[in-house]
Amino acid sequence: MFLRWLLDYVVKTGRLTVVEANGKTWTVGDGGPPGVTLTLRDAKIGRAIAFNPHLKFGEAYMDGRLDITEGDVWDLMDLLGRNVGTGYGTPLAAAIARARRLYRRVLQHNPIGRAKDNVAHHYDLDGGLYDLFLDPDRQYSCAYFETPDTSLDEAQLAKKRHIAAKLRLEPGNRVLDIGSGWGGLGLYLAQMEEVDVTGVTLSEEQHTLSSARALHQGLDSRVRFRLEDYRHLDPAFDRIVSVGMFEHVGVGHYQEYFDQVARLLDEDGVALIHSIGRIDGPGTTNPWIAKYIFPGGYIPALSEVLPAIEKAGLFVTDIEILRLHYAETLRHWRERFTANRDRAKEIYDERFCRMWEFYLAASESSFRHMGFMVFQVQLTRKVDALPMTRSYMTEAETTLHRREETLQSTGRSKLRA
Repeated sequence: MFLRWLLDYVVKTGRLTVVEANGKTWTVGDGGPPGVTLTLRDAKIGRAIAFNPHLKFGEAYMDGRLDITEGDVWDLMDLLGRNVGTGYGTPLAAAIARARRLYRRVLQHNPIGRAKDNVAHHYDLDGGLYDLFLDPDRQYSCAYFETPDTSLDEAQLAKKRHIAAKLRLEPGNRVLDIGSGWGGLGLYLAQMEEVDVTGVTLSEEQHTLSSARALHQGLDSRVRFRLEDYRHLDPAFDRIVSVGMFEHVGVGHYQEYFDQVARLLDEDGVALIHSIGRIDGPGTTNPWIAKYIFPGGYIPALSEVLPAIEKAGLFVTDIEILRLHYAETLRHWRERFTANRDRAKEIYDERFCRMWEFYLAASESSFRHMGFMVFQVQLTRKVDALPMTRSYMTEAETTLHRREETLQSTGRSKLRA
């Protein structure tokens, strides 16, 4: 059976048992932990998975043609991730990935109209879904875990603080947030510093909620959110920040992106780009993720990003790699979604729930075992725009933390609203 050959080739550690539709049972691996059992619900799905595992595994689970009868979807993704590592698993899967890479610029072509459609596919889902697993501020990007015991809510606040420190904000700064999400970062910056913030998003749901939040918090005179593509904006801004948006740009648009950042950034300005990246060099988007979760998206390698920055005339003044922070973020999201699964099913249906839990588990495995990380790249137009050492970042974080505590102790804090 083709599926047995595939799994026997891939799974060397741990134990994976497969129960076929006809009742035949077999096991691959060395018999050690972790142990997972799959049950195939029809006779054809095994062959489909064997010839296109990166797409068909997820589809089979979504459609109920494959069930996990020992362990759960995380146990399966953890087992497979440990064994596949940063490769593709099999020569056939690697060949398919190489073929997809030949036309990835077509798959990731995100002109202005199409970019909005791709954003809507994911971010204009029912808002109640995101309330089931995100923190109250709806931070839908990698958190920053200062200690192993840090809660998700605390880690998301620490992420905003960490980014604000790198921006080295000054009173009166005009700040642009590219891909402003539900507004949490922009509102934080305005509450913590005397700055003027413009956030842009292509999601109608995000734009509506973020604008309402600014009004509710009494910050609408200094914070505005616009339903607009960043490519339509006019200069100039003292600070530019972008968190979790660059993954949607597409490799064919990197130069366009950084040329626009350079055009929008003031001569003495500072920009901070926060994005998921891959450690092992350029690759392709997983076809299941591209089809069901993030159409048009791509996780870049720094070797693909830095040349575009250089050509745009920007200076890289700092790069930080966050390795397992997103794995921990996704663990929290996955556990919260599991705890609220019945409510998610009421919003959508069983197939959607299976899709979402597969997405969260596979993503976590990618950061733990398969070479994904997060990078924060700080940029300027002038080589002397920032101090010569990084000590100002630590000092700013300490100051911001004290300011947060003061606001919370006086009851004026809306940092978690």
